Amino acid sequence: MKHLLRLVLTVFILAFSLQCHAQNQQPPATLRSLLLHELHTTHTEADWFVPISVAVDGLTAEQASWQPPAGGHSAGQLTYHLLFWNRRNLERFTGKTSDKFSGNNDETFVKFDDKQWAETIKQLDQVMTDLEKLVESADDKKLASWATMIGNICTHNAYHVGQIVYVRKLQGSWNPEKGVK
Repeated sequence: MKHLLRLVLTVFILAFSLQCHAQNQQPPATLRSLLLHELHTTHTEADWFVPISVAVDGLTAEQASWQPPAGGHSAGQLTYHLLFWNRRNLERFTGKTSDKFSGNNDETFVKFDDKQWAETIKQLDQVMTDLEKLVESADDKKLASWATMIGNICTHNAYHVGQIVYVRKLQGSWNPEKGVK
């Protein structure tokens, strides 16, 4: 009788735990969900690293203009650089004509204007939001053709956001409690 009771109890526990486990499972990742995850975590969702929104949060125009004494770009220059390239890629995906560009990447940093700091942040946020919406609504064929470029965009964003955080640390304007999960 004890063995039968143990067997019934064991089967009940296994069945219950399997059902609970199945309820906690996420659906399998898709190309769309992976690309959106990458875009979100470089835009607004802190995960393994700091997203753009956290990196520039609370940064004044004066702080954004500060450059490290040993050389390097300011947080504002890095942010403008991200705006330049993310906007250009968004225009490519949507078939819009981009402004003429000489091909000199240095130009994408030096066009930062501290008088336009708030607008630069706003525009970058909008471009990132538009990229996310584009990925949400694109058909599978377009997603497949854009996947590598979107992956590169997100890697580029994460790299330069890391530089923004580093510049802010050097400057003393970084709040370490912002961090990541």
